[in-house]
Amino acid sequence: MIKIRELIIDKNEHDQRLDRFLFKYLSRAPRSFIFRMIRKKNIEVNRKRAKPETMIYKGDKVQLFLSDETINKFITIKEEFSSNIELDIIYEDKNVILINKPAGLLSHKAGQDFEENLVDSMVTYLIKEKKYNPETEKTFTPAICNRLDRNTSGVIIGAKNYQALKIINEAIKNLEIKRYYKTIVNGIINKDFKAEAYLSKDKDRNIVKIKEESQKNNKKIQTNISVLDKRKGYSLLEIELITGRTHQIRGHLASLGYPIIGDRKYGNRKINSIFKDRYQLDNQWLHGYRIQFNGLSSPLEYLNGKSFGSRPENKYVEIEKDLFR
Repeated sequence: MIKIRELIIDKNEHDQRLDRFLFKYLSRAPRSFIFRMIRKKNIEVNRKRAKPETMIYKGDKVQLFLSDETINKFITIKEEFSSNIELDIIYEDKNVILINKPAGLLSHKAGQDFEENLVDSMVTYLIKEKKYNPETEKTFTPAICNRLDRNTSGVIIGAKNYQALKIINEAIKNLEIKRYYKTIVNGIINKDFKAEAYLSKDKDRNIVKIKEESQKNNKKIQTNISVLDKRKGYSLLEIELITGRTHQIRGHLASLGYPIIGDRKYGNRKINSIFKDRYQLDNQWLHGYRIQFNGLSSPLEYLNGKSFGSRPENKYVEIEKDLFR
């Protein structure tokens, strides 16, 4: 039997297209089905005919003229979140949470296999602290706005509501949010410079290739490199990530002849073995140590100009001290 199911839009569904809301709410439905239901007026907004691009706002009512059986077949299945990881929280307010991710932890779930990851840990924490209730949300789950490789540590930005997620993602897309990394490379770099190149990804091998000239299917990358110290055949660098491609910093520095110490994919095996034997370093010495917010619109404008940093793990600090102090 077909009944009207009415969904009242709240702050975490506010200001988005109708079709994008429905893609999340009816996440198991084919997109063609959703478009067809809108076209046939089986889905309306405020009891008026709608289009896929119709914008919906807080307080609007979306009517679904569909059977309970159909809705239940396609509706989003609520995920269960469970993690025993204790978060290293740098900063938190009602909109965002900044977390220092350790090396070795996935930023988010990979495929269907369960493995501890930062997103599940963040959501578990927010549920326990009663700052997020999945049972009252139609589509929104707290999410991260930037990602780090499994073996790269550093600051992760978490969004606690849809508006924060949208605003921060837009600022990152517009290159407004500054992301800074510290790393140690093999070789002496004498001056600061901006490096530009083109990156392509080998998905089968999960590595990237860097070229000086544009080729088919590659993407332009830009990396600002600043020298903090240099001695003993190594350079301590601050990297400003302008574009944010997969393995960009690691691949770009290696292509320039300055591989990151400990990097098993792009590094120097002989150098890596020295640091593994001496410090048990088994991954790249790369830490996203600072983020500066800019270009955020209301209600996140209070974060503009603010910078948040994180301390690398003790092993990294020991290596830096031994090489440069």
